[in-house]
Amino acid sequence: MTVLTRTLGVNTRGHTDIVNITSELIEIVTHGELVTGILTVFVPGSTASVSTIEFEPGATRDIRRVLDRLAPEGGEYEHHATWGDDNGSAHVRACLLGPSVSIPIVDGALTLGTWQQVVLLDFDTQPRARELIVQVIGE
Repeated sequence: MTVLTRTLGVNTRGHTDIVNITSELIEIVTHGELVTGILTVFVPGSTASVSTIEFEPGATRDIRRVLDRLAPEGGEYEHHATWGDDNGSAHVRACLLGPSVSIPIVDGALTLGTWQQVVLLDFDTQPRARELIVQVIGE
């Protein structure tokens, strides 16, 4: 069994910036030369998430609209009082979606659906330089 660990740098604008990282992950799998296994991508921190979506303007607007209802950016959060900052909504949104996804590798390829892409969602209230951890385990 082989374990490959890579980092992937992504600059974001914050405020529910949604960045398609699928092509970078495909490249990691292709260069890893594994036929079967699993890829996990993880974003360290508590104000961003990794998920899958059909990455198109309507779907990304829908996600932003739903998250604005569930955890509005301008809402009142105890976190603001505790830390004196303004990103309580970012923490709640990240908790709802989670920091990682795992995708099976079959015949040397990620098993994504036809319209399924992997995305980084950055909920912080300022631009960030994120460093994702990508780990591939397989043979």
